[in-house]
Amino acid sequence: MKKTFCFALLMCCLTLSAQSLADMVDPLGGTASSYEFSHGNVYPATAVPFGMHAWTPQTGRNGDGWTYRYDAIKIRGIKLTHQPSPWINDYGSISLMPVGHELKVRENDRAAFFSHEREEARAYSYKVKLLETGILAEVAPTSRAAMMRFTIPEGQPSHIVLDAFPKGRDAELVQVSVDKDKSKITGISRHHHGGVPKGFGLYFVITFDQPLLDAGTWNEREGVKRSTSIEGDQAGAWVKVNGGIVHASIGASFISLEQAERNLSTEIGSNNFDSIKARAKAEWEKTLGRVVVEGGTKEQQSIFYTCLYRASLFPRTFHEINAEGRTVHYSPYNGKVVDGVMYTDNGFWDTFRSAFPLLTLLQPTLNGQMMQGFVNAYSESGWIPEWQSPGHRNCMIGTNSASILTDAWIKGIRGWDIEKGWEGLMKAAHNPGPVSSVGRLGAEHYDKLGYVPSNVGINESAARSLEYAYNDFCLWQLAKVLGKPAEVQEKYRDRALNYRHLFDDSIGFMRGKKSDGSWQTPFRPDSWGGVFTEGCSWHWTWCVFHDSAGLSRLFGGDKPMSEKLDAVFTALPTFESSYYGSVIHEIAEMVVADMGQYAHGNQPIQHMIYMYNHVGQPWKAQAWLREVMDRMYKPGPELYCGDEDNGQTSAWYVFSAMGMYSVTPGVPQYALGSPLFNRITLNLENGKTFTIEAPNNSPKNIYVQSATLNGKPLSRTWIGHEEILAGGTLKYVMSDVPNLQRGTNISDRPYSMETWENR
Repeated sequence: MKKTFCFALLMCCLTLSAQSLADMVDPLGGTASSYEFSHGNVYPATAVPFGMHAWTPQTGRNGDGWTYRYDAIKIRGIKLTHQPSPWINDYGSISLMPVGHELKVRENDRAAFFSHEREEARAYSYKVKLLETGILAEVAPTSRAAMMRFTIPEGQPSHIVLDAFPKGRDAELVQVSVDKDKSKITGISRHHHGGVPKGFGLYFVITFDQPLLDAGTWNEREGVKRSTSIEGDQAGAWVKVNGGIVHASIGASFISLEQAERNLSTEIGSNNFDSIKARAKAEWEKTLGRVVVEGGTKEQQSIFYTCLYRASLFPRTFHEINAEGRTVHYSPYNGKVVDGVMYTDNGFWDTFRSAFPLLTLLQPTLNGQMMQGFVNAYSESGWIPEWQSPGHRNCMIGTNSASILTDAWIKGIRGWDIEKGWEGLMKAAHNPGPVSSVGRLGAEHYDKLGYVPSNVGINESAARSLEYAYNDFCLWQLAKVLGKPAEVQEKYRDRALNYRHLFDDSIGFMRGKKSDGSWQTPFRPDSWGGVFTEGCSWHWTWCVFHDSAGLSRLFGGDKPMSEKLDAVFTALPTFESSYYGSVIHEIAEMVVADMGQYAHGNQPIQHMIYMYNHVGQPWKAQAWLREVMDRMYKPGPELYCGDEDNGQTSAWYVFSAMGMYSVTPGVPQYALGSPLFNRITLNLENGKTFTIEAPNNSPKNIYVQSATLNGKPLSRTWIGHEEILAGGTLKYVMSDVPNLQRGTNISDRPYSMETWENR
């Protein structure tokens, strides 16, 4: 990284932020969630940006995807976690829990009362007082290790319990050993919920900085044991220590116990707790400082940096540095230890939309490493991943890896094997994979008909067809820049128009179609599931990211399309949910949001507001974007209006608060909206800065009256990726009344395949 970038970042952080950016983050934001209703479905993650391991207080039982709930009153342990979503659940888990003088090992027995008033959650550290014992428990992270500090009342010897969690299905036995003389615990956690090969395990080593008074093992069935080692379906260890301050240093690896020792030595070494905490905080200051905002309220700034924090956790690092200094990783696909980088814990169906585009803008070097990691996954498994945790998971639809890889390459990110990536994308585009979320389920039908029929036993067929068409658009874009043969380019160009097959112009909605070309019946635009994924036709009709002008023509022109956009907000939030057999949480969240059929708590419609730009009515986008930012994101435990999903719903806010959004990943431009702050400074990796200024911004002045880019008038409602990277200033004049003339010309509108490719 260039010194100029580091200096500019430092100066911005020192001069523009009286409070540290890291301390504006609220990791408890979004934790007031449950299976029935989501305000984020997140846990307070204490980690370094994109770190291999994260740590969180555990209030739920072992194996409960809702590992932390804000309304809980007891904590079971401080847990090492890799969970990307409660619906996917966790793997490689262990926890430590101080329990006081009386040894209590089972998770229900050792659970201790806590209070949010005695809890401090930071991105870089976590601290809680366990009320019955008076013990203060803290953790500070590195990427592959951590240190815990237990402040125990003087003169009160206490126990600390290690839980290595129950093993996953068909896994080998959990193993734990304790060495009293060396003040050390070692072991292998076999905890997982799928997506791992045979032999998977998390190797861990824990060292204490004082002599142990006593030690032993335990399991849930038998309780306390005096043995020094144990193995079984579930196992743990316990130690007894004197009162005072006790430190536990933890190293963990997916490769071996020796590598766990190495991770501990390399990342903790002789550092003390405060220095580790300070180092983790500095890493967050650097990551968050890539965007510095001024203006708005303190609550809005906190929401912004909490969202940027959430967008900087996944995909997580899965590689390690071996004894020779080489980057290696345990492959969650073939079970071997191989050279190279690996990143995991991500659902591309969610994150292709804005989480990865945010990375391409703010952290292009890291993004390139992630692309190589996904290519490595293809080399090791035969398939480009779509939902990883840590290996392939059978979740969601589409081949949106095409979007992610294309967007990175189109935006100039290099240093990864694009030809190998192209090979993997070609395989995925024409073949179903080993699980339905890898490759294309229904590929044989799509290749023949241009859509997946609704009557061939493949669920969510219309949603798949729409995403395949957009994915084919991305393959076309990539084929052009890679110089693939003309017939290849033409093939995917034509397939990008397949969305047309599913538009019923008699009703103005996308719908399912049978293999004989007839429409699926009955049809209700508010019917969730069936031929759609986690949504209904009100949402999926807009999933033509790449050809809004073509979609407008299907509607009959900009006027009827804009009226349909309006109708999303004016329609009643009705629904039909028989496909699911109950009202799923996404439906409940849409109804409670009270914005008609607009369901911001789920991903398919999150780009839709920006499509007002595409029909020449950008002032409507500006108004609705500010409405969503104000109403759908709230400070505190109810931060989100639905699932946060690996940074996607957070990245939407980060982008939108900056006044832009990547409607069409794979195209190097951003649709413009209404910036939330008076000044936003992007500290770019190339050493340049791009500033967005809206000096007269306010809760009333939400409309863009006029704009200039580097002093020149800007009437268009988009900005190019390269224009941002070049540095400069985008300046807005804001108003409380819309400018109905600005951005109305077709030449002012963002990318659309039909209009742009014929210029």
